[in-house]
Amino acid sequence: MPMELEQELGSTTIQRSFDARYTRHARDSLGELPDSFTITDPSIPGHPIVFASPGFLKLTGYSLREVLGRPAAIFQGPRTSRKSVIEIREAVREERNAQVVLLNYRRDGTPFWMLFRVSPVFSSDGGAVVHFVAVQVPLQKKEGSGVRDFGFGCCRKEVCVDSLAEIDRVCSLEQVLEPDVRALWDAEVEREEPCEASDDEKRSAVTAMDSIFSVLTHYSEATGRLVCRKRSSIPDVGLLSTSLIISLGRIKQSFVLTNPHLPDMPIVYASDAFLKLTGYAKNEVLGHNCRFLGGTDTDTSTLHLIRESIKTEQPCTVRILNYRKDKSSFWNFLHISPVRDASGKVAYFVGVQIEDNNKNDDSHCLSPEKRQLSVVGVVKVAVRSLSMTAGSSES
Repeated sequence: MPMELEQELGSTTIQRSFDARYTRHARDSLGELPDSFTITDPSIPGHPIVFASPGFLKLTGYSLREVLGRPAAIFQGPRTSRKSVIEIREAVREERNAQVVLLNYRRDGTPFWMLFRVSPVFSSDGGAVVHFVAVQVPLQKKEGSGVRDFGFGCCRKEVCVDSLAEIDRVCSLEQVLEPDVRALWDAEVEREEPCEASDDEKRSAVTAMDSIFSVLTHYSEATGRLVCRKRSSIPDVGLLSTSLIISLGRIKQSFVLTNPHLPDMPIVYASDAFLKLTGYAKNEVLGHNCRFLGGTDTDTSTLHLIRESIKTEQPCTVRILNYRKDKSSFWNFLHISPVRDASGKVAYFVGVQIEDNNKNDDSHCLSPEKRQLSVVGVVKVAVRSLSMTAGSSES
């Protein structure tokens, strides 16, 4: 795929992430807020930024074009606390609020302390996390603070550059500082004690978050896709963690994940390729049993074989006639396999679909069977790894 087309598709995905949930007035209203904040989408690989406030751009020195579609890690540098970063990642994985003091870096490489507060944004109709909001409150320098806004010893060339000329410019700036000066700079930052946020700064973060959620709630209600700050508890829908959704989102093949422990074994995850193959929207699929793919000419003996494999917790592969949303039929080369957690118990069933259109696959491509098994393998690793992590967290 040409780079220009790939960038255009990526930009479209970023824009759709925000516009599909809120009306067009949401951007303007958020842009009028004085606070520094970003909105990210955990369902897109890399958990990129899909909205950045003018206050954030002013604080960091980046342009909007340089920020959208990028992960928040680009603002970290050599002195950013790994412990704080892990704490943020854990909060994202566990889909909860978190607040830490963090040393981040502007575009020109200068460091600054900030109070970083992150909160998940939940869908009110399904309880899934659709976005994360991160508020950044720059901390006022205290008496005797050692971190200053000068020097280029911490410039991160891999983040700030768009061309070879820009690389040369940054390198020349680094060379302006003598080695002894750079060593003093690094030592000064190294021994600097982490700043503490004042009560006023903590209140600013809370107030900013309140204002942002007020805008998001108002403009999501108008689209019929209301968001909220607290997860709605829906007993008949099995919710997946953000970490698992991110892992599954990297798989490009058509597949669904079903939960055998819920009534009627509903679909709890459907890949984008599955939605494209069948013509259904995600909200029309999640929470429903896979039987809606069947139709008048679907072979009942094949359905019986599938039920038996699920009952005995064994994998099976069948060729079955299924139907899209528009009622057109297609032959589905379907592989179903149990997915076990770290304790060995069946947590889900994965169903991988490949349309059998009687066309010869390219000799360089994997066979349908290998493609299906590769998807099953990735899903099993993701589920097992997550259950192991969850188990260690609870102990």
